[in-house]
Amino acid sequence: MALPDYYSILEVPSTARLEDIKQSYRRLARLYHPDINRDAEDRYIKQINEAYAVLSDPTRRMTYDIQRLEAMKRDVLLNFILQQREQARHKQPRMTWKEGAMGFVRELKKNMKDD
Repeated sequence: MALPDYYSILEVPSTARLEDIKQSYRRLARLYHPDINRDAEDRYIKQINEAYAVLSDPTRRMTYDIQRLEAMKRDVLLNFILQQREQARHKQPRMTWKEGAMGFVRELKKNMKDD
C-alpha cells in the first residue's frame, strides 16, 4: 500500500516548521470542514486530520519521514532493476549452458589433437 503524502495533503514542504503545519492545518480545516462548507466531502477533512496528527507529533513525524525515505529508496532501486532488465533484453542473446559445454568439449578435443 502506498504511503500517503501528508506534506502535500497539508500543502507544506517536508522542511516545514510546526507553526507552518498548524497554520496550514487551520486554513484547510476551515476550508473543508463539513459544518462550515456544505459542499466539502467528509474524506478531505479526515485526510487533513490524519496528516496533522502525524506531522504535529515529533515522534510520529520522524517515523513517517523514515518510512517515506525507505519508500523512495525502494522506488529508486526498483526503477534501477527494471532499467537493467530492459537493457539486458536489447543485448545480443547469450549462449545457453548446453552450447557453452559443447564448445568447451570441442576446444578440449582440438587441443588434444594438437598435442
